[in-house]
Amino acid sequence: MTWHVAPLSDSPPILCPPVDAPRSAYVHIPFCRRRCFYCDFPIAVAGDRARGETSPRIQHYVETLCREIAATSVQGGSLETVFFGGGTPSLLSVDQVEQILTALRDRFSIADGAEISMEMDPGTFTADTLGALHRLGINRVSLGVQSFQDDLLAACGRTHRRVDVEAAIAAIQQVGLKNWSLDLISGLPHQTLADWEAGLHQAIAANPAHLSIYDLTIEPNTVFHRRYAPGDAPLPSDDHTTAMYRLAQHTLTAAGYDHYEISNYARSGYQCRHNRVYWQNRAYYGFGMGATSYTQHQRFGRPRTTHDYEAWVAAHEQQGGHLAIAPTPPGEQLFDHLMVGLRLAEGVDLDRLATQFGAAVIPILRDRLQPFVEKGWVGFAEAPTPRVYLTDPEGFLFSNVVLIALFETWGDRGN
Repeated sequence: MTWHVAPLSDSPPILCPPVDAPRSAYVHIPFCRRRCFYCDFPIAVAGDRARGETSPRIQHYVETLCREIAATSVQGGSLETVFFGGGTPSLLSVDQVEQILTALRDRFSIADGAEISMEMDPGTFTADTLGALHRLGINRVSLGVQSFQDDLLAACGRTHRRVDVEAAIAAIQQVGLKNWSLDLISGLPHQTLADWEAGLHQAIAANPAHLSIYDLTIEPNTVFHRRYAPGDAPLPSDDHTTAMYRLAQHTLTAAGYDHYEISNYARSGYQCRHNRVYWQNRAYYGFGMGATSYTQHQRFGRPRTTHDYEAWVAAHEQQGGHLAIAPTPPGEQLFDHLMVGLRLAEGVDLDRLATQFGAAVIPILRDRLQPFVEKGWVGFAEAPTPRVYLTDPEGFLFSNVVLIALFETWGDRGN
């Protein structure tokens, strides 16, 4: 194992950690029937009647995606997690999902017991379709409910309604899929605290193994960005959304869900293995339009339109699957590691941090975070192993303030 040292100004040198082999793959399916009013993801609007079975455009994309997979250099062993995200992956036909899984198996192999997740929207699948996907190997579903109230769904541009949500949950239960997640969004226009509380209890009643709770963010170049200013009515105030966060934390933990990450809750044994790869800053492949990979300490994304992505894949094939991109500087790697690791309730293992980046970073980290320890936002634990973590819920609520201090220390001093 070879270590490289990169000095950062007047700080002690930071080690470049050894490269880990990617054993996870994110697969981006960009197609949606419409673009939701809050969405800035790389998607392609396909229309209300779009289905993989009938759309030449979707089939062409799947073929291009499989070409990218086939042209990618193999850097690790069998895949242990696969995540179909989007977009709306449940618009694909069963045959198209099988085509992609076959491409992944042929190129990398997929380990026995791998977690294979798919984001699915209510109104885009039936129990028969889900059963067929389950037989192919899809063993985890992330259901994009967002809200149980029809008026709120309409207000954010969703195509489904509560009746579709109920049908989707019934389909999951009919298939007998235990490992499924339900997504909700807080802070929507006109959303009251009573709306939010009712949605939380309806989600608990559906008994998912996992819940993802997202606070609405107004992103540039979205419909919501053109309509609303953050913090102004009809959006809930900051105090209101903070109350929503605290209510979710109290309600879901009381119902037996472990608040294991800033935005995620799970029953015992049902944390999302794939997303933990991101939060632990481990390597992964990314495939598809707009997808990002993190391998060899290099983070890189693909073009965000189908036309440019197809051209990129052609160039990728000609290069033999090798991309000449400079590694992320060690200071930025350290900041990235802290930024994603502190999202987890368990926080960051300080022994591992010292091994990866050098023992000299630990006293600096403790010094930078001491003001937030005094505020009750950050904690240090010594057993069973030394670690630093954000407190729940206050540290999670003020995580951006903590991260700004860490960025000022390491994030902008990466060479």
